[in-house]
Amino acid sequence: MLSEIVICGTLLMNAGAILNFRLRKSHDEGAFGAVADATLGDKVREFLLSLRTMRVFIGLWNVFIMFLMLVFFAH
Repeated sequence: MLSEIVICGTLLMNAGAILNFRLRKSHDEGAFGAVADATLGDKVREFLLSLRTMRVFIGLWNVFIMFLMLVFFAH
């Protein structure tokens, strides 16, 4: 059960890291120069952009998961 959750999380991280959508930033300023509150879409956009910058670490995590799969599931 735990291994399936880890693999599912790894696959979701991979999918988020390789998305090639054009993620445009919304306008940060509201009326009269006031900063608008961040919406859910802005938060998702920031998360996906941070995943893009961490591709090296995600690749290392993938290698680690493959190693664990070979060690624990190769009985």
